[in-house]
Amino acid sequence: MLEDFIQFIRKENLFQADQKILLAVSGGIDSVIMSKLFSLAKFNFGIAHVNFSLRGEESLADEVFVKKMAKTLKVPYFTICFDTKAFAEKEKLSTQMAARILRYDWFEEIRQQEGYDYIATAHHQMDSAETVLMNLSRGSGLAGFHGIPIKNGNIIRPMAFASQEQIFDFVVSHKLAWREDSSNASTKYQRNFIRHEIIPKFIELNPHFEQSVAQCSANIASIEKWMQAELVLWKHERCKTDEAGNVFVQLSGSSLAEKELVMRQQFLLTYHFNTDNLAHILAADELQVGKLFESPSHILNIDRQQWVLSPKDQSEFKPILVQEEDETVDLGNHLLHIDFGENEKGFTPPIGSHVACLDADTLHFPLEIRKYQEGDWFCPLGMNQKKLISDFLTDKKVPLNLKKNVQLVLSKGSVVWVMGHRIDNRNKVTDKTEGLCILTMENK
Repeated sequence: MLEDFIQFIRKENLFQADQKILLAVSGGIDSVIMSKLFSLAKFNFGIAHVNFSLRGEESLADEVFVKKMAKTLKVPYFTICFDTKAFAEKEKLSTQMAARILRYDWFEEIRQQEGYDYIATAHHQMDSAETVLMNLSRGSGLAGFHGIPIKNGNIIRPMAFASQEQIFDFVVSHKLAWREDSSNASTKYQRNFIRHEIIPKFIELNPHFEQSVAQCSANIASIEKWMQAELVLWKHERCKTDEAGNVFVQLSGSSLAEKELVMRQQFLLTYHFNTDNLAHILAADELQVGKLFESPSHILNIDRQQWVLSPKDQSEFKPILVQEEDETVDLGNHLLHIDFGENEKGFTPPIGSHVACLDADTLHFPLEIRKYQEGDWFCPLGMNQKKLISDFLTDKKVPLNLKKNVQLVLSKGSVVWVMGHRIDNRNKVTDKTEGLCILTMENK
């Protein structure tokens, strides 16, 4: 499989051997195999993992698994925890669509910040076949019938050549461990329903269904590739982006010929506008100046003979980072003050729900601050065993509506302070403590 993997990358010109690739790794069988293949091929890569906070302790265990794997492979590791349900509810999206938007936007942030050339996902032949059927079931343009593209801008799929049989043979021969997502067994998600209920029927009709769809998709992809090249030229002529990430699309002098409509439609799809929005935006005229349309990631304003697209702020769904040099961090309704000192003789740690006095040597910066989520745990001060934070808050009789707003301070993924309540026993100040880190919350 390694030889097929390397040949596929060369044949499709996915990347050059000296380029840096960021691997999207969930901990599932496909991404574990992709990581192993990159390591065996001696490519330059790092691993990025997203905790979507959807499966409690299972999600946390996935994060730990991927972190250990990155350490074993001796490659850079990046992780983030999103409040996916809150984002999905706010934007009125399915959980899966919300997760997709959050992860790809974050992957691109890391790619740019860390100097990676491409982002690699572990989609394979059967994933692509599932996508074709999903798109067919809900109505799709040409792009929906080539399945998952092998290369799409900065996104590459180096596993697209692989069949399920090859994947299982490889994992057995290399004795690889992986994490199984329990939600994959549930048919309440459309993809899982197609995977478990629909595709087996197609395989009964054609045992080589997976390969047949892959060949059909490859033929359509050739047409799509030409269309994407046309879109690149169209964007080069029409679009300008300012320092804040706002995109200005000039529409003046455009004839609404069929090609122009197709280019505008394809352009809008890249910004996550849905079918209903597409129809209304494309039908809008110059008399609707100031009309706004929203996608989960952008707001589009019709401004005379141009569109203006501005990115939405998704920071509320990401953790707040606290750097070691920070003195004050804005938390919205509160300010967090960060002070360092020495554990001098006679020092008494300050007491109060608004303050956390911690052993500085037990902390790893940047610290993260985010809302409490199901499955989070810590060792409450005075205890040497872990306790679910949900149980801790219940024992303290914290009302349910206030529970949801409790924030945590984390160091390398471990909770060090349930803000406003209690620190973790592992981070307390002892007689052996030399350096202090004092975190103090102040109302604005």
